[in-house]
Amino acid sequence: MSRRSERTSKLIQREISRLLEREVNDPRLSKLISVTEVALSPDLKYAKIFVSTLGSEIDNKEEMLAGFNNASGFLRKELASHLKLRYTPQLSFHYDDSIERGARLLKLMGDLTATE
Repeated sequence: MSRRSERTSKLIQREISRLLEREVNDPRLSKLISVTEVALSPDLKYAKIFVSTLGSEIDNKEEMLAGFNNASGFLRKELASHLKLRYTPQLSFHYDDSIERGARLLKLMGDLTATE
């Protein structure tokens, strides 16, 4: 990843996190949601945004992604006004379960040390 796209992805990650915290009013997006990663295409026109939340119910994940799809126009418009980019990337949201996998792995490791 180039330095420019890395810097831009960090800016987008911070700005979307800020927007989720302060300006998005969708009840599906009011839970504890974290933006874990932003992957930009080489031409900076497309952004895959990986989000995670606490809780593992599959319905909540699907509802959350539906909320993001509904709010993507608002988020893109706000990104355009807050970030000075030539093109505001098209946003696509994907669920990231790495936090849940990490917690499960830590629990398994804790169980192993407890049995020794």
